[in-house]
Amino acid sequence: MLAGNERFAAQQASHANTDLDRRAQLRDGQNPIAVVLACSDSRVPVELIFDAGLGDLFVVRTAGEILGESVMGSISYAVNSLEVPLVIVLGHESCGAVAAARAAVDNGKIPDDHQRVLVERVAPSIMVAKSEGKTESYEFERRHAAQMAEQLAGTMPRLGQKLKDGSVGLVAARYLLSDSRVETIMSAGVGDTPKRSGSLATDGVLKLGV
Repeated sequence: MLAGNERFAAQQASHANTDLDRRAQLRDGQNPIAVVLACSDSRVPVELIFDAGLGDLFVVRTAGEILGESVMGSISYAVNSLEVPLVIVLGHESCGAVAAARAAVDNGKIPDDHQRVLVERVAPSIMVAKSEGKTESYEFERRHAAQMAEQLAGTMPRLGQKLKDGSVGLVAARYLLSDSRVETIMSAGVGDTPKRSGSLATDGVLKLGV
């Protein structure tokens, strides 16, 4: 997937798996290589930025990549029924939901419409980042993606077990609008050594500190 993102960033996308044969093949079922929980931001079209084709990715999108029962149900279906081996939580540069939550934490004002749920679910990530002394927008965005990954691992027991036995990998990442590339923030259950920008976790259990 990172290779696909590099092709996209370099304007060399292959646009594979979009032809008539692929469409016919998918009538019989799907076998995606990853499930991606991404922000709904229109500037972050998941399949495009990874140069992926039809049936390659199982994508779940919410503003601020926030979690909820329907989101976790969708991820559970991908991991447990489709046996997708990789879960990616994808935040991005200049995230409006993260900025709104940061502003709400700073000034104590929460929206009184349906955007309130976005602020309420992103705000804990902002508070954790602040407690760690973080002050920059990119730091809050990175922390939030990592927090969402941590919550998935902690609240979905079957996913947590698959992380421990190495049958599923979990990655938190961030898409950079400035250069079209995806940076890895942390990973667990991927390869032999779970990582966070170099070193993150042990035994497939997330230990955050981004």
